[in-house]
Amino acid sequence: MYEKFFNFDCKPFDLVPNPRFLFLSQSHRKAINYMRYGIQERAGFILFTGEVGSGKTTILRDLIHNIDPDMLVSMVFNTRVDAQQLLGMINEDFGLDVDGRDKRTLLRDLNDFLIEQHANNMRPIIIIDEAQNLCSEALEEIRLISNLETENHKLVQIILVGQPELRALINNPALRQLRQRIGVNCHLNPLTREETEAYVFHRLEVAGNRDAVSFHDEAFDVIYFYSKGIPRLVNVFCDFILLAAYVEETRDMTRELVEDVVGDVAWKENVAAPQETNHSIETSGNSVAGEVFRKLSLIENNILKISRATDDLSAMHKKGQTFSGMFQEMEKQGRQLEQLQECMNRIEKILADDAEDVSQIAAEQKSKVVNFKQPEKQGLFSRIFG
Repeated sequence: MYEKFFNFDCKPFDLVPNPRFLFLSQSHRKAINYMRYGIQERAGFILFTGEVGSGKTTILRDLIHNIDPDMLVSMVFNTRVDAQQLLGMINEDFGLDVDGRDKRTLLRDLNDFLIEQHANNMRPIIIIDEAQNLCSEALEEIRLISNLETENHKLVQIILVGQPELRALINNPALRQLRQRIGVNCHLNPLTREETEAYVFHRLEVAGNRDAVSFHDEAFDVIYFYSKGIPRLVNVFCDFILLAAYVEETRDMTRELVEDVVGDVAWKENVAAPQETNHSIETSGNSVAGEVFRKLSLIENNILKISRATDDLSAMHKKGQTFSGMFQEMEKQGRQLEQLQECMNRIEKILADDAEDVSQIAAEQKSKVVNFKQPEKQGLFSRIFG
């Protein structure tokens, strides 16, 4: 939708795990090197874990696209299956007939296939994604498959990929034999704040226009705060940010624009992006005051959002525009403003009782938000119809 406006060859923040967009953070580079080493050295088991959306599948796709010609890959995605169904999917992916075959026959066919491939100097690899969903019986079956070996080499390599819960599952005492067979073990960490910024520009460049937009530094603070460095969330947020910029016909990615978009898209409720705070508060060592100002920043963010929405309603009314439920929405925002004002008053009282200097800082913080004592700020209806 916005590709032409920003001169992109394709969408830069699509959710498809495209190896073309692979960004090598320190953790991603380490994971790839570990896995390549494990494959090259024919380690029996490779364990690869990471949070949801951290980029595991993208790394797997990159590995598959760059494997040697003498390697055959069976990749399993559906892991909510029993042991026999898992064997059937592995065999089918290797091109073996699975119709009407029981578990014993499936194992025999797989064993014969692996021996045949070894004789032909081929190296089969089984990749099981979302392995944290496997039952203990299926994991034990995987261990038994790994026992197929010659005097010098394993007949098959197995890569278990999953979320951090997979580690807890493998730590089960009943699976200690499987755990002892893991030759390579790597975990994919989220991006750092600096890597998040580099990741965004990397994807813009791969899509054809690194300079399509101009991000303010604080805009990346917001993106990182909400995404926690998870690439999939960064993609979701940046896609909507570009869409909003396209609608506004702007290429200037300010903190305000980014915060509005990300705050609406983020699933986590009642989370405000970090606000600038007075340095003396951060270094005072007063944990109570720090918590108070954290909540003050949260309220400030909510008030500003409601205030902007109220201004939009006022502009619509002056233009003679109406919509269904307008008065209900106005009443809702009025109640929210009143509740936020009450919170502000309570915080002021707490700060005044705490210390005179902290109370003074609180007043300064409040003055940056909304001064409800000003005549033009009195009452929601007066602002719209006054």
